Amino acid sequence: MPETREFTDLPQRAVRIGVAGPVGTGKSSLIATVCRSLADRLRLGVITNDIYTDEDARFLRAAGVLAPELIRAVETGACPHTAIRDDITANDLAVGDLEADHGPLDLVLVESGGDNLTATFSPALVDAQLFVLDVAGGGDVVRKGGPGISRADLLVINKTDLAVHVGVDVDRMVREGREVRGERPVIALSRNDPASVDALSAWVLGLVDAQRAGRHTPHDPGPMAPHTHADDHDHRHS
Repeated sequence: MPETREFTDLPQRAVRIGVAGPVGTGKSSLIATVCRSLADRLRLGVITNDIYTDEDARFLRAAGVLAPELIRAVETGACPHTAIRDDITANDLAVGDLEADHGPLDLVLVESGGDNLTATFSPALVDAQLFVLDVAGGGDVVRKGGPGISRADLLVINKTDLAVHVGVDVDRMVREGREVRGERPVIALSRNDPASVDALSAWVLGLVDAQRAGRHTPHDPGPMAPHTHADDHDHRHS
């Protein structure tokens, strides 16, 4: 365990960050990147979600990003969205048990099972959430919208190093993300790009700091994001 700790002096439970996004966008690899970057700064734990397996937990343990006992799996047995929003019991218990067994922890990352653009975490489960897209999913995916894209605490455009191979304009994806998100941040990420990894790590550290200091209030992105119809500018939902 790291000797230098900046946040665990406070007698509070671990800060919880949810990581959501469609199948294959790189949620597990993003969590691995965060763990590698911040393991010397924070005491970390991970809870993964899969419907019938512990595949993501085994991936992270094999990657050696944390001690194996700090990575636990929840097998939801149903829609991944259900276990992170509608009935959070299994995940809430998993985080609590992890802290009871191996705490104090500074941060627990909760990974959703691969879901769709409607997936969001209940604020009763996590303090903040990031939503992950990847360039291989297509340059138009940001425009398709959804509450995670529009209102998660952070939007990550992942695997930017693949953009040249799939004909995607990363700058446009980021710009369109910022257009729908207002002041909420967007990070273009490649695990092979140190500057983008540093930006992600800085966001995580800032979130943990803000939560500990009482400057962050968890919010609910909600099941429906505001949107307009391309051919009917008066048809708006909010």
